[in-house]
Amino acid sequence: MGKNDISAALSSLTPRQREILDFIRDWIEQFGYAPSVRDIGRHFGIRSPNGVRGHLKALEAKGVIERDPRRSRALRLTPAARGRVSRSGKGFTLPLVGRIAAGQLHEAIENAETFDFQSLFSSKSADHFVLRVHGDSMIEAQIADGDYVIVRRQETATPGSIVVALTDENEATLKYWYPTKRGAKLVPANKRMAPIFVKNAKVLGVVVGVVRKLA
Repeated sequence: MGKNDISAALSSLTPRQREILDFIRDWIEQFGYAPSVRDIGRHFGIRSPNGVRGHLKALEAKGVIERDPRRSRALRLTPAARGRVSRSGKGFTLPLVGRIAAGQLHEAIENAETFDFQSLFSSKSADHFVLRVHGDSMIEAQIADGDYVIVRRQETATPGSIVVALTDENEATLKYWYPTKRGAKLVPANKRMAPIFVKNAKVLGVVVGVVRKLA
């Protein structure tokens, strides 16, 4: 979808549709997964689930969300709604000034190329999302409070992967993933904390990168 198409899709939204889209976007940014029909209805005071589904159907028709009506929370924003198309059309890039060894740069900064961080993880940005870490449960995995984790959306994970998982209480948590016969064991990377045993844990994605701002 080009910039003109994105602008047209967003400008065609009614005030209520824009409010619902903003709510969905804010929810995903905060929790890392989509709100349910019930969550949306509760926030906007829409008592009928069909009323919420009508708004979602309209948003889908206008190209700002994608959904699977057969599954709960199977909802995601399209690039038009995420607003991730940059002015250059190249995503998030920074100068790549060379290789470093023993504290010296091998190339001059004046001759720098640019490095596209999106290409480091995947060519499909829609398959990834970012969460800001709160707490120190994964500190021994070098993931600290205030860091940002890049998560690849997927519903399965190999044992020992660091995942974003949805617990029985419908809360998202960042832990090592170990499936068991009775559910899953979610293990923190902090010796002071105990594992969490969950019967109906759901994998929302696997961590593929960590970003930390040092200053």
